[in-house]
Amino acid sequence: MSQIKAIFFDQDGVIIDTERDGHRVSFNETFKEFGYSFAWDVDEYHELLQIAGGKERMKHYLHTKGFGVDVPADQVDELIASMHKRKTAIFVELIEGKKLPLRPGIKRFMKEAAAAGLTLGVCTTSNEKAARAVSEGMLGEIPFAFVLAGDMVSKKKPDPEIYSLALEKTGFSPDECVVIEDSRNGVLAAKAAGLHIVATTNGYTEKEDLSDADIIVTTLGDPDSEQGKLTRAGKTLAFDGVLHVNQVVSYFA
Repeated sequence: MSQIKAIFFDQDGVIIDTERDGHRVSFNETFKEFGYSFAWDVDEYHELLQIAGGKERMKHYLHTKGFGVDVPADQVDELIASMHKRKTAIFVELIEGKKLPLRPGIKRFMKEAAAAGLTLGVCTTSNEKAARAVSEGMLGEIPFAFVLAGDMVSKKKPDPEIYSLALEKTGFSPDECVVIEDSRNGVLAAKAAGLHIVATTNGYTEKEDLSDADIIVTTLGDPDSEQGKLTRAGKTLAFDGVLHVNQVVSYFA
């Protein structure tokens, strides 16, 4: 089998726990600012997460439940774009204010990968501005080769387009790359692209069907902080609460 040469990271739920207390809060603040009286609670937002992309999520909600007032069909796209722009600005403020901490072990794991000479990239359905606020702000010392965001592709996860683009950028074959994902849509996208998959779960995705992932852990883990639990591995993997890059490389070699 081929040697691992690259690791691609999803952002939301993998690099940072953004969904419940980041994106959801930003959406709700945006709805309030635009004069709407509804808000997405934790459970409802979990259901909406099955739809990839913030603009797509809002449009789906408008068409299925409505915003409480009529929105003319010819104004929908402009309204959604304006709301999403404001929502992104609020979200970036949360990140820059360091109100959303990195997930346990993610920076350590990235540093190990960089030290091993692997190519690192981010593949997220998030807006590019939000993605770069994380990669260039909170992870400014990590040498990412590229950051691919949702607006750079025509189809979002579970479609494999963003991972196909990552393969195109690196020139590597699928079996030379590992993806770190957290959701069913992300896992399905990586699987369809033929990539190796490590899934890290969180409060929103721990009950999703991630069985297509090769390895599933609750978190990558930190030696002196929160450690993870191994919930799935297709073959023997020595796991003591902290997943290291050399273990992942050996596992797929």
